[in-house]
Amino acid sequence: MRPALIPEFAVTDWRASRAFYCDLIGFSVDYERPEDGFSMLQLGSARLMIDQIGVGRTFGDGHLPDAYPFGRGLNVQIEVPDVDVILARLESAGRDLYLPLEDRWYRNDETELGNRQFVVADPDGYLLRLFQHIGVRPADAWTP
Repeated sequence: MRPALIPEFAVTDWRASRAFYCDLIGFSVDYERPEDGFSMLQLGSARLMIDQIGVGRTFGDGHLPDAYPFGRGLNVQIEVPDVDVILARLESAGRDLYLPLEDRWYRNDETELGNRQFVVADPDGYLLRLFQHIGVRPADAWTP
């Protein structure tokens, strides 16, 4: 099944972004068009497109980011099989986290959903909230 939503990030250096997403985060290349500076990336059921600014089709007319960090006001949540493996690769590469690792519970009506998560910025400043599902529990303090 193909996802119903696939974000496309405009990037300044397609090869650097592809290396970040594949080598550090764990995405694989589903397909790409190097002549356009474009890759379709996949990690589990998550998909993401990266497209180099100024190569191939571009969305000009004020719709391209013009200063770092790109994607202001947006963070993309991506489920991963093991956050610790990714953290180790990021640490080895000397990449700082935007928000540190945490276990966080989010209320969903009468239950809470658990995420082990952290946030890292990609080379252009897009924020990625990588998470591993850690369970479901009753929301004891919640009242309608």
